[in-house]
Amino acid sequence: MKKIAITAAFFAALLSSFSAFAQEIAGTWIQIDDKTGSPKALIEIQKQTNGSYSGKIIKVTPRPGYTPRETCFRCPPPYTDQPILGLEVFKGLQNVNGSNYANGRVLDPLTGKIYGLKG
Repeated sequence: MKKIAITAAFFAALLSSFSAFAQEIAGTWIQIDDKTGSPKALIEIQKQTNGSYSGKIIKVTPRPGYTPRETCFRCPPPYTDQPILGLEVFKGLQNVNGSNYANGRVLDPLTGKIYGLKG
């Protein structure tokens, strides 16, 4: 199982680890809290039939002193009030030359914001 941080640090770490190792990114990744270093969730990344990648939350990891949200907070449609467990948090990420990725969109389910994803 691969470890990786999600939230603001997730995206930078995710993309740098993709390009640094030129590895297949499909698989299960551990989301790490960038403040505490504790596991937050498991993210399953799948390669789609069109060659792009998507990632969804498959497990939320309880942490002492923290009650995780159950639904997407302030998320736009079609994510509005969707359960975080099973939520597709990024999609459309494409390998553009073997070690770089682009064209993805990522959702932060704790703020409802959507960002471009590349690296």
